[in-house]
Amino acid sequence: MSGSEQISLFDCPRLVANKVLAKPQREGDGAVVRRSIGRYRRRPELKYVDPFLMLDEFTVSPPAGFPDHPHRGFETVTYMLQGAFTHQDFAGHKGTIQTGDVQWMTAGRGIIHSEMPAGDGVQRGLQLWINLASKDKMIEPRYQELLSEDIARAEKDGVEVRVIAGEAMGVQSPVYTRTPTMYLDFTLKPGAQLHQSIPESWNSFVYLIEGEGVFASFNSSPVTAHHVLVMGPGDGLSAWNKSSKSLRFVLIGGQPLGEPVVQYGPFVMNTQAEIEQTIEDYQHFKNGFEMAKYWRSQSMGSRFDG
Repeated sequence: MSGSEQISLFDCPRLVANKVLAKPQREGDGAVVRRSIGRYRRRPELKYVDPFLMLDEFTVSPPAGFPDHPHRGFETVTYMLQGAFTHQDFAGHKGTIQTGDVQWMTAGRGIIHSEMPAGDGVQRGLQLWINLASKDKMIEPRYQELLSEDIARAEKDGVEVRVIAGEAMGVQSPVYTRTPTMYLDFTLKPGAQLHQSIPESWNSFVYLIEGEGVFASFNSSPVTAHHVLVMGPGDGLSAWNKSSKSLRFVLIGGQPLGEPVVQYGPFVMNTQAEIEQTIEDYQHFKNGFEMAKYWRSQSMGSRFDG
């Protein structure tokens, strides 16, 4: 594909519907996050992008982190960009994900866990929250964990992709997505371009990790790191790197659930009554939270030994 091509290859290319800069904020115990999608009191622009509830780029240095906390009703996907994070939960699962590793956790009916830096210096990554359909919110928790070397990847014409979920450039991820999802990590060399198909019924967005890129239209203004671009309807995304440096971004898309979302912190259900029941379950150690009564996380963990 010629680097001089300036048009999208799609019948109905996706255009940028919304652009927001994710600004640093405090979260957890001394951690710093850039929340591009998700509820936050000082930035209500992008509450949800169905089925996605939140995307944080987190930066953590010891002793900061995310100590013991619960989840119910959705999935968390943690993707390490730099350093390592140790995870432990009340069911005895523990492990450490290193740079390039992925943990896909289905919280389902309930998990209490901790996520803490596993080494000195800065640890950086992305955490995505994906909603579960009402029929799946109370399933048993499960994990899918991928080491960096096991993530499917492809490279062509100056474009490299790591396929965390879904399919791109002829390669497919082994991850099972209960809510149909694509999660693609693209790196474009200077002068490279990308044309990635997206199912027309899906919602999608782009988050820029580093560099600057041009999206949707060749003549649009470049977008810099830490911006999220929510894409409008269409059958694919086009992107160009017209800069002299590498461009890296994630493209995330999913089938919208079209269901009511009621969120109370780390609990996401469909009705207020379900949220109230969840709070009662959590406070009284029942219906999925039984093991929380006597559990506290420890400071040690080994790589995916759970």
